[in-house]
Amino acid sequence: MAMEQASAKTNPLLAQMLKIEGGQRLRDGEVVNAVLLSKSPRAAFFDISNFGTGIIYGAELQSSKEMIKGLNVGDTIAAKIDSLDGHMGYVELSLSEAGRQKAWQKAKQLEETGEVVKIKVTAVNQGGVIGDLNGLKAFVPASQLAAEHAPKMDDRSRVAEELKGLIGQELAVKVITVTPRANKLIVSERETVAPSANTKQLLESYQVGQVVPGLVSGIADFGIFVRFVDNPEIEGLVHISEIDHRIIDTPKEIVNLNENVQVKIIDIKEGRVFLSLKALKADPWVNVGEKYKEGQEVSGRIYKFNPFGAIVDLESGLQGLIHVSEFGGSEEMKNMIKVGDSREFVIGSVRPEEKRIVLKLKK
Repeated sequence: MAMEQASAKTNPLLAQMLKIEGGQRLRDGEVVNAVLLSKSPRAAFFDISNFGTGIIYGAELQSSKEMIKGLNVGDTIAAKIDSLDGHMGYVELSLSEAGRQKAWQKAKQLEETGEVVKIKVTAVNQGGVIGDLNGLKAFVPASQLAAEHAPKMDDRSRVAEELKGLIGQELAVKVITVTPRANKLIVSERETVAPSANTKQLLESYQVGQVVPGLVSGIADFGIFVRFVDNPEIEGLVHISEIDHRIIDTPKEIVNLNENVQVKIIDIKEGRVFLSLKALKADPWVNVGEKYKEGQEVSGRIYKFNPFGAIVDLESGLQGLIHVSEFGGSEEMKNMIKVGDSREFVIGSVRPEEKRIVLKLKK
């Protein structure tokens, strides 16, 4: 077996046979540990254990040249599988993509654990500051800066100028939104600041289920911040999923900064309060079965695309989904319909328990 593995390193076809006989499988896009066998100006070869030999060449070699330059024969590095049956039968690898993939995985772990990490501010804009987190661009919205760093003026055109003093500084932050598909990583400095003893004491006079008047004090991609009118020191979060019964792209579709709102307290935990606008709105899904039936023709407006198809705005605040398979593929779908289009549909199914209406194009 040892001799077979040694031969596999110089014989890609044999390596492929061993892969199959061993019952193990690699998949395109999978990240593996790769051990550098040799490198030259034209290619670098890696041992990927029982899976044979990987290669990096061409454009990927150029984009990874600094990483490869720092490797010695025998060093191990994470690599992403680009193609199982690649150049000259070798497994084609990507180091740059593997690094980014691992960075996104780490960011997701940080979001789940709530661990505090540090980022160095590299740039600012009208919306906040940008820093580096494991090679990814992390954005801190102005509303998520700690009080000592938050802009003191409301004029957005001058916010960037005010925040320039933060460039080069390190901020302690928590990861709050991770969306690799959209290349979006949002972090918060404010979440690392413990609520004051006074805030905790003030919250003792409130309870879950209570409705309170508030003022929208901040808007971010992931939700809105609402300051209590009767106790301005208390500020709670309305997550984007608690703003409306519809799927929305941004809270700005529903509320404006400094708008007066009524909110319902849905949780109080560790000196923080979590709120809902949705809980005070009539749920359009309650009687959906009375309004819509399978086979019924309806009008709707294309709201947005997602990996599964298109979300369609219907009447009464309801939305339906038309699956990408109706068009044959994602590109075909985007050629046939556009966001904002009004179209005629036929209801394929209504599933109130899943809050889902499946649509088909009217023929």
